[in-house]
Amino acid sequence: MKENIGKYIKLEISGKKFFSGLLVDVGSDLWVVFNGFDYLYIPTIHIQNWQFLKQDEIDEITFSNEPTPIYNHNEEISLRKTLTSAKGIFTEIYVTSKQALHGYIISIMNNYFVFYSPIYKTMFISLSHLKWLIPYTNNQRPYGLNNSSLPVNPSNITFARSFEVQIEKLMGELIVFNIGENENVMGKIQAIKNNFVELITAKEEPVYLNLQHIKTVHMT
Repeated sequence: MKENIGKYIKLEISGKKFFSGLLVDVGSDLWVVFNGFDYLYIPTIHIQNWQFLKQDEIDEITFSNEPTPIYNHNEEISLRKTLTSAKGIFTEIYVTSKQALHGYIISIMNNYFVFYSPIYKTMFISLSHLKWLIPYTNNQRPYGLNNSSLPVNPSNITFARSFEVQIEKLMGELIVFNIGENENVMGKIQAIKNNFVELITAKEEPVYLNLQHIKTVHMT
C-alpha cells in the first residue's frame, strides 16, 4: 500500500462513513489521510474499502493551510505511537453513536485509552473500536472553552492496565456504555461473568452486555 502514498483516495470507514483526500502515510495498523483541512489518522482494521479518486473529484477538494502532523515522518507510524503523540492535544475521535467526541487523551493503557471530554468528562475508550482521530489545528479549543475549563488532571481515578479490569473497578457504579446509544446501556454494574457485564437498568431489570461490544464507558 505504501506505493500509493501521494495519491488521492476515497475510503469507507466502519459505520458507513466516507472520507476523501491525499494518502500521506501508511503504517502497520494505521493510514494517514489529509482531507484539505485536517490529518485523519484511521486504524486499518476499520477501513471497509477504498478506491482512487477521479480527477473531477480531486478538483473538488479545497486545500487550506496544511497543519503540522503530530508524528515524525521519518519513523514507521502506528496507532499506539500516534495516540501517544496526541496526548494532551485537543482532538476529535469517533467511536460510536453517530457522533464524534471532542477533548484530549489522558493516558494510553494496554487495550484502551482514557479520554477527557468536556461533555462526558472522563471516558474509557476501547482501542479496537476507535474509528479515527483528528487532532485540532493550532489554537482551536473544543466548544470555545478556555484552558481553565479544561483541567490537566481531571480525574483522581487510578487506571487499570486492561479495559476489562477497568470496567470491573466500576462495579456498583452508575455508568453509561457506548455514549448512551439506547436505554439498555445505562445503569449500575452488578457483575461481570463469562465476558458479559450484568447491568441493572433504571427499572431494575438486568441486561447482559457482551464485553467485546462495549466501546466507551463513562460514569454519570
